[in-house]
Amino acid sequence: MQIRIKPNSFFVFDLDDTLFPEITFLQSGFRAIAARLAPLTGTSVYEDMWQRYTNGENVFQWLIHQYHEALPGMTMDDLLKEYRDHMPDIKLRREAAELLDQLLMLDIPAGLITDGRSITQRNKLKALQLDNYFSDVIISEEFGSAKPDEKNFRYFQDKYPGRKFYYFGDNTAKDFEAPARLGWITCCIKDNGTHIHAQSFTGQPYPSNLIASFDEIQLL
Repeated sequence: MQIRIKPNSFFVFDLDDTLFPEITFLQSGFRAIAARLAPLTGTSVYEDMWQRYTNGENVFQWLIHQYHEALPGMTMDDLLKEYRDHMPDIKLRREAAELLDQLLMLDIPAGLITDGRSITQRNKLKALQLDNYFSDVIISEEFGSAKPDEKNFRYFQDKYPGRKFYYFGDNTAKDFEAPARLGWITCCIKDNGTHIHAQSFTGQPYPSNLIASFDEIQLL
């Protein structure tokens, strides 16, 4: 996909499963919980947690049931808080990091629109060292609305009028409906088999472009 850069170009990105594999956050959260519980259970429960996740089981319910004697008073809320609030061990996709560096070098502005809780998404941004890449970061809990609400995208149009917007996401259920209505050029990162959310290209606006990775983006 070739993109001819102009003075009014503006790039906006989704975060999870676009700039980094979201499954690695889940694995990081499981490791954090396993490390917290190890002194209480006397063993590492990470492998069992991962196996039950891949089997489609409710991992946290299993933990509470399996280790109720070793974890007196432990609740689902306790486990969810540990999962959501931990500082994750995650990394940007190599090709995403290269594109962001290229945009920064060329002084092309970029923004981020992501759904989720403030502390969870802020911890991801910190772990990924993305502080210097985006002029604006829209997080649904902080902003008060979530994708596909048009407000989350219109924020950029209102603040940066006259720009030509390119949007990069992966979730076909909610990422592309609003930017398509607003006339943005949309680009979907194709699921490589590890994405959290399944993709479907029927029943909603089809993204303008479908790519396997950011390696296919060529800035001209």
